[in-house]
Amino acid sequence: MSTDGRTAEPESASVALESATFVRLVTRADGDALAASGLLAGALADREVPFQVTVGRTVAERTDRAAASGPDADRNGDVTLVVGTADADRPQFGATDRPATLDACEVVRDLGATPDPILALAGLTAAGTDPGAGESEWLLEAARDRGRVERRPGLVVPTQNPIDGVAHSTRVRAPWSGDPDAARDALAAVGPGDGDVSGAFDADDHRRIGSAVALDVVGAGDATTTAAATVQQALRPYATPEGPFATIGGYADVLAATARTEPGTGAALAMGHDAGEAALAAWRDYGRRAHAALADASTGRYDGLFVVSVDDGPVEAIARVVAGYLSPEPVVLVVSEGHRPSGNQTQSDEADGEAALAARDDTLGATVEGVARELAAETDREIEYDAVRRRGYLRYDPAVDESTIVETVRAFQ
Repeated sequence: MSTDGRTAEPESASVALESATFVRLVTRADGDALAASGLLAGALADREVPFQVTVGRTVAERTDRAAASGPDADRNGDVTLVVGTADADRPQFGATDRPATLDACEVVRDLGATPDPILALAGLTAAGTDPGAGESEWLLEAARDRGRVERRPGLVVPTQNPIDGVAHSTRVRAPWSGDPDAARDALAAVGPGDGDVSGAFDADDHRRIGSAVALDVVGAGDATTTAAATVQQALRPYATPEGPFATIGGYADVLAATARTEPGTGAALAMGHDAGEAALAAWRDYGRRAHAALADASTGRYDGLFVVSVDDGPVEAIARVVAGYLSPEPVVLVVSEGHRPSGNQTQSDEADGEAALAARDDTLGATVEGVARELAAETDREIEYDAVRRRGYLRYDPAVDESTIVETVRAFQ
């Protein structure tokens, strides 16, 4: 269950790809990793090198897929790269706190190609990095120089209609979240009607809607003191006039949603295929399910840990919303009592249970792996997991009860 795979330096990965005749990209199920894979896939397509992208939700899944290429594959011109972590002797990107997208950009440039700055910025945003911050400054400048981004007031959503966007967003939690009709009614006084076509909203409209949303968020009866700071991160987006979605942050959210629910659609989107409408449909469903599950959730509070039990829903999205808007504690654990996977798993996985962790400050990687190890030892069951920075994911046999998961997580606090 360890994650001691071989982390690749971008230079070594570039050398391997220079002479590759076929490339397998085994990708973590998140927006950062999908964007990194899309960037690499674009560079490989330019060189006419065939490739395959697969998405693995857990470390175990990625390990199996990376190992399936065979021990002699690299010597035959086949190269397997893992975007994330795996227990496999394959080069890995994104195995540390550095976004996989940054590593991918370096490799793409080494291969003589130019990374798409919009896709790269979306991947970095999905990884929790502000567009243009730190090492990504050159990407934002490149996008600005080409007229592909502009900062404006309003909301970080993927749709041209910000009211439709914020109704489904998991970056915001308001009393009307998850209900498009309720959101439209709540914001009718500040928006220009339905606004279904591009250009219907001007800067003043975006500003008024953003302000009204922020007031509804912080004024909600269940909002915590962190809600005001969290909602600020959903305002003043980088708009993309010619991009696949309305804003960089919205693009990031669509990548994240599809990575966890429809990875084939997400991979196609990151590779530049015509998958925008299907991806938006998956994103809307993701948001609706997350907010609906929260409406009927039960909660428990412990020292440093806030536990949320839901019947069904995308546990990682729910954990993100709760950590940002509803939790009085710094770490959130969401457990799905319905034991229905939120991604599109195989038939044999349909009865698996799921849990997710989210933290506002601490890195969760070692905690999640430790929890998975301890649960496996206590229950004599296979426990699969994934973790990156401030989020974690567990998949387990439904025979593992919620109280065992809660007590095990508490022991690692």
